[in-house]
Amino acid sequence: MDTGGNSLPSGADGVKRKVSYFYDPEIGNYYYGQGHPMKPHRIRMTHALLAHYGLLQHMQVFKPTLAKDKDLCRFHADDYVSFLRNITPETQQDQLRQLKRFNVGEDCPVFDGLYSFCQTYAGGSVGGAVKLNHSQCDIAVNWAGGLHHAKKCEASGFCYVNDIVLAILELLKQHERVLYVDIDIHHGDGVEEAFYTTDRVMTVSFHKFGDYFPGTGDIRDIGYGKGKYYSLNVPLDDGIDDESYHSLFKPIMGKVMEIFKPGAVVLQCGADSLSGDRLGCFNLSIKGHAECVKYMRSFNVPLLLLGGGGYTIRNVARCWCYETGVALGMEVDNKMPQHEYYEYFGPDYTLHVAPSNMENKNSRKILEDIRANLLGYLSKLQHAPSVQFQERPPDTELQEADEDDNGDDRWDEDSAMDIDCERKQLPSRMKTEIYVTEIKMEDAETKGFERAAADPTCRKALDMSSMMENHGLKIERGTVNEPEDRMYPSSK
Repeated sequence: MDTGGNSLPSGADGVKRKVSYFYDPEIGNYYYGQGHPMKPHRIRMTHALLAHYGLLQHMQVFKPTLAKDKDLCRFHADDYVSFLRNITPETQQDQLRQLKRFNVGEDCPVFDGLYSFCQTYAGGSVGGAVKLNHSQCDIAVNWAGGLHHAKKCEASGFCYVNDIVLAILELLKQHERVLYVDIDIHHGDGVEEAFYTTDRVMTVSFHKFGDYFPGTGDIRDIGYGKGKYYSLNVPLDDGIDDESYHSLFKPIMGKVMEIFKPGAVVLQCGADSLSGDRLGCFNLSIKGHAECVKYMRSFNVPLLLLGGGGYTIRNVARCWCYETGVALGMEVDNKMPQHEYYEYFGPDYTLHVAPSNMENKNSRKILEDIRANLLGYLSKLQHAPSVQFQERPPDTELQEADEDDNGDDRWDEDSAMDIDCERKQLPSRMKTEIYVTEIKMEDAETKGFERAAADPTCRKALDMSSMMENHGLKIERGTVNEPEDRMYPSSK
């Protein structure tokens, strides 16, 4: 199945969509520490490309409202959120037990502004979900989000707050079913675990599987209880190329869309699955990676695009710039315009880079077996699940724009761009073309998740009493032991 989904009434899939883009000019100032592969500066580089390619003027640009404690606690444990809010580099030596308890300090270091960083990227993802829920855009984009490893009460894999789970919970207020798709090279374990026992959220993760972080995502992990067959995992080996990847992605996702019929889709676009990534081992081109975005866009279902991994930062910026163009239905020129980070992209100064000649360890037979297994799982789902009628949680409100603001204004490419790559405080220079969405998460239960008769041996069973107590989905940590040899740098 190589064709796209439902075409728009106006014709081909290239037609433009209304896109809301979330960006905070301070995001690039956060710094995990010397030698750490996660560099928020890549978001600022992406933004610079978007500005100089002229893409910002075709989108509504929003500065996200910081997520508040109560917003984060819709999924995360109260004591974990309190810890993130209060921990600082200066006080961490006095809280060694807490650091160990919450898995903070190695892969997930304490750095200046940690909590505001979490509030910012989570605010962008939830803000995008709010925009989609209010039908104010067709596609929402938050490249700072997509941190899919964070658990209810611990950090993991460079991720502290799981903005994806929070955004999905927001979408569930308006949509009976939400689909989560993950094309990061690492398994989307935190999101899968959060929704492992429900049929209202289907999770599909395409990832490297084997001796690789986080060690989860076996093809046999398919969900539990009411969620059985609503978690799908596509385990891949080193060197997978565009053709092999699409031979799985398109038929699997085509069947998922046909059977599950989601009201909204969340697509995590981790760029560490690109060829040449510092921590990755796949061989996807930027166009090959973006083809997944284009395919999911073609179904004309409300779509939230999020970032994720990606550690060769010049390629991350290239990829997410190109995929923003895909979201808009615009082809982006390969020749890169002059901008403040131009020197990062030498010697060719082009948007696209060629894949390598590395060996593809995914044989045709292996790919056919994976595809047959997953399509077999999907065949056991006869129809899209319905949701019993019940009171719906209140919608999150949108703050009204100031009287002087015009909702159709677009980005001024001369604003907020005279910034350099030094780590220093930047003045907030976003003009009035940036609209702030107010995230007022109601402290109400997210309804619709029925009790699962959790088998104590099931490593991902929901703690339902905890869920009800905290007015939202809250998932206890799994009991899976992580492998010692991880791709992330760690002294463990």
